[in-house]
Amino acid sequence: MSTYMPKAGSIERKWYVIDAAGRPLGRVAAQAAALLRGKHKTTFTPHVDCGDHVIIINCREAVLTGKKLAKKVYYQPTLYVGHMKKVVYSTLMEEKPCKAMRLAVKGMIPDNAIGRAAMARLRLFEDAQHSHAAQKPQVWEL
Repeated sequence: MSTYMPKAGSIERKWYVIDAAGRPLGRVAAQAAALLRGKHKTTFTPHVDCGDHVIIINCREAVLTGKKLAKKVYYQPTLYVGHMKKVVYSTLMEEKPCKAMRLAVKGMIPDNAIGRAAMARLRLFEDAQHSHAAQKPQVWEL
């Protein structure tokens, strides 16, 4: 019996929409990461980029459970000695909710060429309107 190995040209990519309204940010990010990698497919192969396109809407309405809104901090180095920017997630979710979602998804994707290609297929929107209706995306239920 031979093992199935998908070729890059034989992969069919679908479009999925995930609604993040009222759902925990990490749960939505985990589902999006699995769809971007293609782990939901029976033809999943770790060394082949076989993931789908993912649209996440209502990023502004995603919730953080527990005390994460006040205690979780995003650190960003400025490359100067002793200078470290830090932003509390309550501020980040108010000002840039799409960035918070992108950081959560990026942490669940591998740091290699397949991961970079997967992140290029991620589209984030703060509200319920998105500009990809022509692709006829399917709704993904969590």
